[in-house]
Amino acid sequence: MAKQGIFPYLQLTRPANVITAIADIWAGFAVAGAWDYMATDYVYGDGDFWWNLLWLSLSTIGLYAGGVAFNDIADAELDALERPERPIPSGRASKSYATLMSLALLVLGVVAASQVSWLSAGIAFGVAVFAVGYDYWGKHQRILGPINMGLCRSGNLLLGISVAPEVLEKIWPVALIPLIYVSAITMISRGEVHGKNRNALYFGGVMYGSIFLVIFAMAYIQSPGYLQVLPFLALLAYMIFPPLFKAIKTQEPKFIGKSVKAAVISLIIVNASIAAAFSGWPVGIIVLLLLPISLWLAKKFAVT
Repeated sequence: MAKQGIFPYLQLTRPANVITAIADIWAGFAVAGAWDYMATDYVYGDGDFWWNLLWLSLSTIGLYAGGVAFNDIADAELDALERPERPIPSGRASKSYATLMSLALLVLGVVAASQVSWLSAGIAFGVAVFAVGYDYWGKHQRILGPINMGLCRSGNLLLGISVAPEVLEKIWPVALIPLIYVSAITMISRGEVHGKNRNALYFGGVMYGSIFLVIFAMAYIQSPGYLQVLPFLALLAYMIFPPLFKAIKTQEPKFIGKSVKAAVISLIIVNASIAAAFSGWPVGIIVLLLLPISLWLAKKFAVT
């Protein structure tokens, strides 16, 4: 690995996307009410809040980075034909080293989660299984594939909520939000190489729209100050719909790819919206602070 350098291996982990996974955890903490406990120095005032946030953020870094790296390992032969510039087919990264790295990252994800609770470790293990399952099987399934990918994100949000098991037991259906959103992204992304997937783009847009309705309804139920979620939803619409409309109009892989990239990065805004719905706009802003970091990394590393 030293001979080839570390940069190609970092490329495999999609650093910009990893930041969006951290946003899942932070939003999960908001759903669990953990940010409120931290603010009032109640329950988590002894430092448990920060340790739990650190361990679960580290867990999701390992899970996401390991899972997405395995995706390139599984696609090495196909990428040699369609995307030869990628690290493994170009020879800049060794497939065997990449496999060891990916395994180590997934193990790190589960071990880090176990420092919070066995429940968290179990959810982390499930996310790892879903991620590898998608890489080697799910992506080839037209209907189950997007659902498989969405379950990875759903599990990631639940991983954040697992800091408060009693809340997780009651509020787990909130995980349907990332399931629907990521399923839409996965479905749309299938046109990145060859284009011509207008039906998938239209249906993906409808799925995006449903997310707005669900988050707003959730905010309405959770808090009398539900209007505070509207700026977050407006920013989300600004990020995802213009690229999607251009992709629908042109049907070109280039613009479909840009639409997918915008939607992936906007996962942070989805999470900020969820956080605002459950814990108010200040927590939503905290989650949103991850966006410029992800955008900066997206200029240096591929997102899709």
